[in-house]
Amino acid sequence: QVQLVESGGGLVQAGGSLRLSCAASGRTFSTYTMAWFRQTPGKEREFVARIYRSEASTYYADSVKGRFIISRDNAKNTVDLLMNSLKPEDTALYYCAAGRYGTTRWTDFGSWGQGTQVTVSS
Repeated sequence: QVQLVESGGGLVQAGGSLRLSCAASGRTFSTYTMAWFRQTPGKEREFVARIYRSEASTYYADSVKGRFIISRDNAKNTVDLLMNSLKPEDTALYYCAAGRYGTTRWTDFGSWGQGTQVTVSS
């Protein structure tokens, strides 16, 4: 498994942008599919975006498609989520996750960070 630490959350006005970063430890980072999920109180963890090992293949939830961009740097063991045109409904605790499969189910990801809060004000 890898250890993951997220950063970059905060408070932003609607229409603004934030960049979340996730730093991973371990020498096998490049072999993992990486993803971002988010969660609000009382709701199940929701898939946001995923990037495969190759860095070129990405997939997004419909709710963020065209606004969010996921990227990774295998040399630096990092994965970022650039969030543009933020909406109040994007407010959530955002988690970085590492897994072995190309799915959107949070149960398929075995390594998680502690989460970083994103709050979008209207």
